[in-house]
Amino acid sequence: MNLTYREVGATLAEDTGLPPGYAHLDRRVRLGSGQECFERAGAAVLSWGAQRGAGLSVTPGDDVREGADVVLRLLGLRIPCRVVRVVRDATRIGFAYGTLPGHPERGEEAFLVVRDADGSVWFRIRAFSRPGRWYTRMAGPVARLVQGWATQRYLRAVAKECRGER
Repeated sequence: MNLTYREVGATLAEDTGLPPGYAHLDRRVRLGSGQECFERAGAAVLSWGAQRGAGLSVTPGDDVREGADVVLRLLGLRIPCRVVRVVRDATRIGFAYGTLPGHPERGEEAFLVVRDADGSVWFRIRAFSRPGRWYTRMAGPVARLVQGWATQRYLRAVAKECRGER
């Protein structure tokens, strides 16, 4: 199965903006500071903690792995994705997944734990998307509201994991 968009990896490119022709999302929340916070949050992100904490199921349930196809589910909605990149270095831990046929949207979303030069740790979500199915085209602004709602839940879920809450 092929991805439903061409700009693979664009959510992880810090030196360029998100691609034109899509709705863009770039949100972050401060998690704390220091190595322990960075590692704990990174581990949560790489084990689908944002998605599970937001109420989605993930199949298969393995940790994030580059090239893996997964199906997220929420309220009976099937959301097929492929992990297109995994990042783990001194300042970023996370991944990006792209949409596969059958996903309600077309595009990519990145989930990144970022450590700034001052030691501050942030959880950042970057995405670009456009409707991929007839019902998301029909939903218009409601689909954007749902994406915003999910993003807030992702941000809260990782913040809770970082504090050791579940």
